[in-house]
Amino acid sequence: MNHYPWSAPRDIAASEITPQDVWRRRRDLLQAAAAVGLVGAMPRVLAQSPAGNRLPTKPGPFSTMERPTPRKLITEYVNFYEFGTGKGDPAKNAPQLLRTRPWSVQVEGEVRKPRTFDIDDLLKLAPLEDRVYRLRCVEAWSAVVPWVGFPLAALVRRVEPTGNAKFVEFTTLADPRQMPGQRSPVLDWPYTEGLRLDEAMHPLALLAFGLYGEVLPNQNGAPVRIVVPWKYGFKSAKSIVRIRFVEKQPLNSWQKSAPHEYGFYSNVNPAHDHPRWSQATERRLGEDGLFSRRRPTLMFNGYAEQVASLYAGMDLQRFY
Repeated sequence: MNHYPWSAPRDIAASEITPQDVWRRRRDLLQAAAAVGLVGAMPRVLAQSPAGNRLPTKPGPFSTMERPTPRKLITEYVNFYEFGTGKGDPAKNAPQLLRTRPWSVQVEGEVRKPRTFDIDDLLKLAPLEDRVYRLRCVEAWSAVVPWVGFPLAALVRRVEPTGNAKFVEFTTLADPRQMPGQRSPVLDWPYTEGLRLDEAMHPLALLAFGLYGEVLPNQNGAPVRIVVPWKYGFKSAKSIVRIRFVEKQPLNSWQKSAPHEYGFYSNVNPAHDHPRWSQATERRLGEDGLFSRRRPTLMFNGYAEQVASLYAGMDLQRFY
């Protein structure tokens, strides 16, 4: 029996996912921006489609048929330490990130065509797709999110990695003035993450610009982030400013901070417990009622059929 239902056609229209109150908040945002003189900084974001900050997309492959987590939870219960360590801190502090346009992403290292991309140039690399993915955090909670983006592989192919490129390192914005969480030494800033090159080339790995059919909110990684659905959520670097192709495995921020707790691969493996809690079960956001049951954690977050071959022969207790 197939326990991993996928659908190539669009099963859940973005218009059916986005609550009506989101549209009202957009109107309120514009009114507030006008009041403080910020409207001039917003047109390039809001002009991406006639409907405002909607993103034009086509149906994407691999989407799970599970019910998406309510948008309010995804935008208000967030891990993004650049804006604070509490789950509610990013939504509260992310408005301090005033500029997501203009924005550039520098691509360098072991590539034949290094380039600095303007965010709008990135958006033109490939057609945007709607993809509904499961994502899991190490604290044993999970969510189902409709992301908007295109395969990271489209960017990788454009810059033509050399034969020496074995890994891809992502670096996020470092600006304590706009990101108050970076005033704390909780991590060694800027935040860095990495993937093996074949992981980055897998069609499930997404360069994401939006969620629920709209541009990314600041607290979710605006204007561009990575989504790697078979790994723990912290592998998905947000607010990216640099992508570097390297020969040796990069040291990511969580490995620097707590090497006994976080490895490089961070594949979802129910058999490998975090030192401070079990990974065998998870709780889905939005199902946290008193009597709700925890779910068994699925290997590779339920994407084993698609990605297990990447790790054939590896000891996933050692390479966690």
